[in-house]
Amino acid sequence: MGSLRLTLCTGILACAAGLSPAAARAADGRGVTVTPASPAPGSAVALRVSGCTGTTGAASSAAFVTDARLGGYDGTLTGEGQIRSTSGAGTYDVKVSCGGAVVGGTVTVVGQSALAQSQAGQPDGSGVLPATPVAPVPAGGGGTAPFASVEPRSAGPDTAQAVTGLVLAGFAAAAVGLLGARRSRGSR
Repeated sequence: MGSLRLTLCTGILACAAGLSPAAARAADGRGVTVTPASPAPGSAVALRVSGCTGTTGAASSAAFVTDARLGGYDGTLTGEGQIRSTSGAGTYDVKVSCGGAVVGGTVTVVGQSALAQSQAGQPDGSGVLPATPVAPVPAGGGGTAPFASVEPRSAGPDTAQAVTGLVLAGFAAAAVGLLGARRSRGSR
């Protein structure tokens, strides 16, 4: 639900500000797209990286509160980042580490006044900026978060594992049976 809300909000914000996603594309097809291209301090951004090998990566920038975790497949990784509420207006480098490679891009942070001017034409006429968090919110995931990007196995144990399990179960049953017989003889 949070991803859908982020996507809708960034799309509306980009349309309202008349901005298009910034993409830094190299000749080899690698690139980082940040949406919205010019976020305000404290706002969330959606990241899309092309040209990566593997299924996970991390995006870092001086503008981000913390490194953004990315996941995906077929050379494209996506994720979300949070711009520091203390970031000043300017262009910041974004570096994505994925599959042993580094893909670069930029994000241009705008001042609160520039964003307020772009939203002044809101239907309600308020021109008031919506509240945004100043840091990531711990919303669970805990130790299971790294497993979210692991592809699930649909197959069970192979033949060797099944035979080993049956042999061990047989030994355990024999041991229990022998122990029970020994105890019954000793109690007389």
